[in-house]
Amino acid sequence: MRWFDFSKKVPLAPLFEDFTDWHCHILPGVDDGFRTMEESLDILSGYEQAGVLRVHFTPHIMEDVPNTPDELRARFAELKAAYTGSIDLSLASENMLDSLFAARLEAGDLLPLDENGRLLVETSYYNPPLGFREMLRKIRQAGWEPVLAHPERYRYMKEEDYRSLNREGILFQLNLPSMVGLYGQTAQKKAEWLLENAMYSYSATDLHQKAIFEKMGQARVPAKFFERLRLLL
Repeated sequence: MRWFDFSKKVPLAPLFEDFTDWHCHILPGVDDGFRTMEESLDILSGYEQAGVLRVHFTPHIMEDVPNTPDELRARFAELKAAYTGSIDLSLASENMLDSLFAARLEAGDLLPLDENGRLLVETSYYNPPLGFREMLRKIRQAGWEPVLAHPERYRYMKEEDYRSLNREGILFQLNLPSMVGLYGQTAQKKAEWLLENAMYSYSATDLHQKAIFEKMGQARVPAKFFERLRLLL
């Protein structure tokens, strides 16, 4: 007897029960994500209702958004003082692999995801940075472990690129909106392929606005993908 029909689609919303969001832009007024403290507190309330346990704020640090770790720590302290809910909040950053990052890496002035030194990094969606692989190696040589944000969104990457990075031990973080087509069909197909090939270590919302979380709450995914998503950290 077949107990579970993996061809069926199931709601994505139950995934958020006991969920850890490893990548989001909820810290207010620091990048292209949430703008005000009120908006941030409102979405955190929505997260609580959905059952989310932990949230890692990962604001951009890049040439176009030159945040500093000290500035972000100060803003994070303001949010924590205003927040009275039950979610475990922590601060990290999403680091564009550009010249600003190279200087920060040399100085050791970085905000990792955890005490193990896992560091969220990204590139342009269209082209890799010059010396991309060498930059990843330098990160590891400096004692950090790179986690590549939303690899399914990088249009320049092909299957062999993913396999090669995976063999080198580079960790991948999935954006859940990719699984339900919110970034288009190409990103969705890549996300499904990466998930089926067990290349993701983390999942996250990469949330920039409340409407995206609401759309995910209404979305459905094939049951086989839901079961795989539950296995991610």
